[in-house]
Amino acid sequence: MHPLFDLTGKVALVTGSTRGIGKSIAEELARAGASVAISSRKADACEKARAELAAQGFDILARPCNISRKEELQALVDATLAKWRRLDIVVANAAANPYYGPLTGISDEAFDKIITNNVKSVLWLAAMTLPGIAERAQREGTSGSFTLVGSIGGLLANTVIGAYGMSKATGHHLVRNLAAEWGPKNVRVNAIAPGLVKTEFARALWEDEKRRAERIEATPLRRLGEPRDIGGIAVFLASDAAAFITGQVIVADGGVTIL
Repeated sequence: MHPLFDLTGKVALVTGSTRGIGKSIAEELARAGASVAISSRKADACEKARAELAAQGFDILARPCNISRKEELQALVDATLAKWRRLDIVVANAAANPYYGPLTGISDEAFDKIITNNVKSVLWLAAMTLPGIAERAQREGTSGSFTLVGSIGGLLANTVIGAYGMSKATGHHLVRNLAAEWGPKNVRVNAIAPGLVKTEFARALWEDEKRRAERIEATPLRRLGEPRDIGGIAVFLASDAAAFITGQVIVADGGVTIL
């Protein structure tokens, strides 16, 4: 592996990482040499993903975590530090979108769930991890990385996932503020904004034949995204190859937003 992308000796934590984009990110970080803590709400899903990744020879910790519960998020961070005594890379991937329809029809409960999962939990995770990452980075003369998986929904209007898009737009700006605050302490903070990727999370969008066909036609690369399209970007942002990149939203959408 090229040394710019080598994560050997690094420890990463990825939320929402037992399937889809999150699992791809965890797998690619591990392939680049990192030890990786993975999580999702269900213990059986965690164990299944851990076994699959460990079978490839990767160093993996799996722990159930509902990101809307602050104490569970803290327990995940604590378990990671207890196992490896360090944390260098964090990827906030877990998110929620319980509502599909016109923005003015969303219930208070669904809106609050979106904001808690997609914004508040990211800030919690940052507060739990950035001080330790920064302390180690400054002591060792290296750098740390915190990446949010955002969405082009945070850049473009949408008639059916508007609240989700609002939460991701907020997340993108949270990244910019955290980058400004933690850059002087050798920690880079960025976001990835995927377009429509074929995951269970986005199934309501890509299973709709009419909407899928329209999206493919409107995409210069003429296809939907796959989870593996995002994993490599996360490795790049965590590596020395991105040593001078912070506060940015990297769009990976097949070209949708250029038209």
